[in-house]
Amino acid sequence: MVGKSGVGVLDKSVAVLSFLAEGGPASLAEVVLGTGLPRPTAHRLLSALEAHHLVARREGRYALGLRLLGWGNRAAGVGLVERARPVLEWLRDESGESTQIYVREGEHRVCVASVERTIGLRDTVPVGAVLPLARGSAGKVLLAWAAGGVDERPEAAELRGIRVRGWAESVAEREAGVASVSAPVLGPDGSLRAAVSASGPISRLGERPGERLADLVVEAARKIEGSSGP
Repeated sequence: MVGKSGVGVLDKSVAVLSFLAEGGPASLAEVVLGTGLPRPTAHRLLSALEAHHLVARREGRYALGLRLLGWGNRAAGVGLVERARPVLEWLRDESGESTQIYVREGEHRVCVASVERTIGLRDTVPVGAVLPLARGSAGKVLLAWAAGGVDERPEAAELRGIRVRGWAESVAEREAGVASVSAPVLGPDGSLRAAVSASGPISRLGERPGERLADLVVEAARKIEGSSGP
């Protein structure tokens, strides 16, 4: 999801970065096709982004630069992504499904870490993906544990139920055919840090994915909370 700020060069640069985040390394021709930008504009933006280490070029293909990783880690909370990754791998191996960490940004959620199922049908969420809060189990978790304001939302009763239960599930909300289960990752002071999720096709998880995944996802959240660091 790419919003519009009204600042043309910024919107176009974000469109390029978003395309690379979702599709992986791409040639100039593929960036032009994927973003709809004129070839000279795309080339100029890629060169500028490369100069700032926001894009890297390898063997004629462009990919996200490592500078973004550092910024993303700081935005998510120092050390959160590093501590979460081995837990996401554990959750992937135990559940057999793709796993993610989301943080809230305004009325959206951003995927800051993602580990995919290694074989078979999977739910792929690229790092940097911006998704709505209103759809999907991770969005429900981020809303349910938000500081204040829950009772004012139309879905207040559902969110209170999620807080009591300790996890949320969704079926075909964010994307047709996909189910997920999420739990909150809390800081030492009890404040919400992130949501950890496991997601996969409904054909495997069924209409009540929590029955299969809730215990594992909640355990993963506690593992992240229990790891050292801020």
